[in-house]
Amino acid sequence: MSTKTKEQISKNMKAVHNKDSEIELLLRKELWNRGLRYRKNYRGLIGKPDIVFIGKKIAIFCDSEFWHGFDWETSMRSNRGWNFGYPKSSAQSKETRK
Repeated sequence: MSTKTKEQISKNMKAVHNKDSEIELLLRKELWNRGLRYRKNYRGLIGKPDIVFIGKKIAIFCDSEFWHGFDWETSMRSNRGWNFGYPKSSAQSKETRK
């Protein structure tokens, strides 16, 4: 049970941006400069990935550390054939960040 009031929780949740985060803008700019074209916030897949290469079936979520460790394998099962670019385990992710 949270010790925060409804007003505090509401204020915190309003501060979380679901589009155009700093990390997403940096990645999109670099991809565009390299000539890679993509779709943003694609609604055709569960979770509305931030960046999607439809022809290659690659979806990228730019969620930084806020959602790190979320159980993607369970929630994304219905999108078979797509590569969602998430770490296979928290241990692999920790190794990647070194």
